[in-house]
This record gives sequence, C-alpha cells and structure tokens, in this order.
Amino acid sequence: MPPAEAAEPPAEARGADLTAMALSCAGCGWSAPLGSLAWRCGRCGGVLDLSGFTAAVPARAALRDEPATLWRYRGALPVAEPAGISMGEGMTPLVGAPGFPAAALKVDYLMPTGSFKDRGAVLLAALASRLGVTRMVADSSGNAGAAVAGYAARAGIACEVFVPEATSAPKVAQLAAYGATVHRTGATREQTASAAAGAADRPGVFYASHVYHPFFLHGTKTYLLEAWEQLGGRLPATLLLPVGNGTLVLGCYLGARELLAQGLIDRLPAIVAVQAQACAPLAAAFRDGLSEPEEVATWETEAEGIAIARPARGAQILDAIARTGGTIVTVNDDQVRAAHADLARSGLYVEPTAAACWAALRAGLVSLAEPADLPGLPGQPDGFPQVIAPLCGSGLKSHPPA
Repeated sequence: MPPAEAAEPPAEARGADLTAMALSCAGCGWSAPLGSLAWRCGRCGGVLDLSGFTAAVPARAALRDEPATLWRYRGALPVAEPAGISMGEGMTPLVGAPGFPAAALKVDYLMPTGSFKDRGAVLLAALASRLGVTRMVADSSGNAGAAVAGYAARAGIACEVFVPEATSAPKVAQLAAYGATVHRTGATREQTASAAAGAADRPGVFYASHVYHPFFLHGTKTYLLEAWEQLGGRLPATLLLPVGNGTLVLGCYLGARELLAQGLIDRLPAIVAVQAQACAPLAAAFRDGLSEPEEVATWETEAEGIAIARPARGAQILDAIARTGGTIVTVNDDQVRAAHADLARSGLYVEPTAAACWAALRAGLVSLAEPADLPGLPGQPDGFPQVIAPLCGSGLKSHPPA
C-alpha cells in the first residue's frame, strides 16, 4: 500500500505567497519576480524594494504564547520560518543604561552569530531555501557576512563572502569556520562590494546582500517590533541608531510605519542616527539639506562597521530620518574608544562600532528628557525610557580599540 500523501500545510505555516511579491524600483517602476534573483534595477540600476506584501503585526495579546524568537511576528514577515535553519534568533534583552536612567539598551550582540545582522540574514536564507538556490554571495566588513555564512551553513547552501583587506582576523576566522569561501578584496567597502557584485551577476547566484535585498530590511524591523512589545506596546520618543549602509535605520522606519498603519502606535519615534566623524556622508548631506549623500573625504576609523562612503540606500535613509523629525550626529574615535571602555566596565562587551551610539549619549548629542512616569524595564525603576539604542555586535569578533 503506497504511503499516504502528506497533507498540505496550513497557509500560516507556508507563509506569505512569494509568487505575489516582486522586487520593484521606486525610481523608475521596473520590477521583477523574486525568483529572478535580481538585486538591482534592470533599467536604471537603482535599489529595489518589496512590493506585493502587506505586513500584519499581531496585537500584543495574540503574542502571549508565541515562541521567544523574531518569528513570533510571522504575519509581518514575507517568508515563513525555515525548518532547520532558524537558530532561535530574536527577542534580545532590553536593559537599563548605566548612568542614563532615561535610556535603555537592546543587547543584539546576543544573537546566534553575534550581531543584529542575524535578523535579516535568516530571512535571506529562508528565501534562498524556498527558491531552491545552491549558491549565495555576500559582501561585508564582517558581521553581515558572518550572519549570511552561518545561516547558509544551516541551509546547506554554498556561500562566498567578500570582505575588505583590513577585516579583523576574528571575523575572518568566523566566516571560515562556517565553511564560507572568503575573498579578501579591496582597501575599501566600496571596492569589496564591487567585487561581490561581479560574482553575484553569475547565473543562478543569490546575492544575499544586507544592502540591496529588501528582505533584509523586513528582518531588521523585528528589532523595533520587539522593543515595542517589550515596552508594553509603546515606543520611546527617540530611537538612537548607528548608520552606515542604514539597514537598521530603514528596518526600524519600516517597522514603525507598519505599527502606525495598524493603529498600534500613535506617532513615529524620531530617529537619531550616528555616523563616524571620519566617514560621514549622510551627516554632511543632512546638515546641508541634500536628498543624496555627499561626497566626503574619509579616513580609517575605529567604527569600521559604519564607515560607508557611498551608501546605496542613502536617499532612502535621509528621507526616513527627516520624516521622523530626527537628525544625524557624528562621533570621533576618541569618543568611541572611551564609550567602548565605559560599556565594558558596565559588563557589556561590544565591538568598537557598537559603541558609537553610547558615545553619542555620553557626549550629550541626544536630547534626553526625564523618564516618563510610566512602568519601565525590569531593573530600571526610574520609568519609561525616552531613548533606546542597540548594542549591535559582540566584542569577541573584533580587535579592541587601539
């Protein structure tokens, strides 16, 4: 007797209909199906956004019995949780900020591969697995590449990662340990991205780009959704976020707009973004009222993870920050080094880039009101925080500041 046919899984388990979605260029209107593996506009070369998907963020009451992972927001994600690939990523702690009662920190370096980039990488791996691709390519200064390589290993997909020559040895070792083929190419992030783009244009290759693929932003928005849930269905007045390629800024903006559209919040929090003073094209453009990043001279910086001279989504980043009533500030390497040491003495060991937001707080670059007279976080009796900031990457992945 032949075995019974497996029952079709319920729609919720299958996730959103991938065939209904497209990769679309907001600039010229060109679009392509997800299965095309397109990563930039085929007409004007612009960045692509996701169309054909409407997020449905669950009400907080419906989340009570959900697993403590980012997949608890599956109705807001464009792909279903991938069996055998997920590593329980998400729901990182939100803790009080030592010495700053009006601030809170989200400890995203506790993710499986050691950085917030797991949020987007797991969605890319889930999509690649659904599409049946056999090879993924990524470029990164370390964290995004490690996240993609780790989830590619879980999915059984071959992975190549292009990194700048100066990438720290611990990050390269992590990539190699996951089985990725590592290419050290170019002195700058832009040269590395160019080399990766050449590899990504080969037939059948999935470019798992944290910059170009819009699924990544739908992953990083879970940072914001978690904070909203952890703070009792509210958000602080200000989100303090590092910005280089802008994947966390754009993800948080996306998540906040979805919450607002569903009436789950009553306003967008202001986004205050932090750049390294040695490489601050977005800060310069914001200061001068421009809609595109400025061409600026750049130097090496301790905050290597946000040292992006020409962010591909720069116009979107500037627009998002302006629409929230936010701003962009800069910190120098001395401030980053001092903030890194300060966090470590508080028990929080991060990579130097992840200290940039703390540096901005310490330097008084963020306006902080007194904590609101509302229930706050466990261990933070002073009240509801007015600003939250991420601790993005583990200090175990980088050389300490010089």
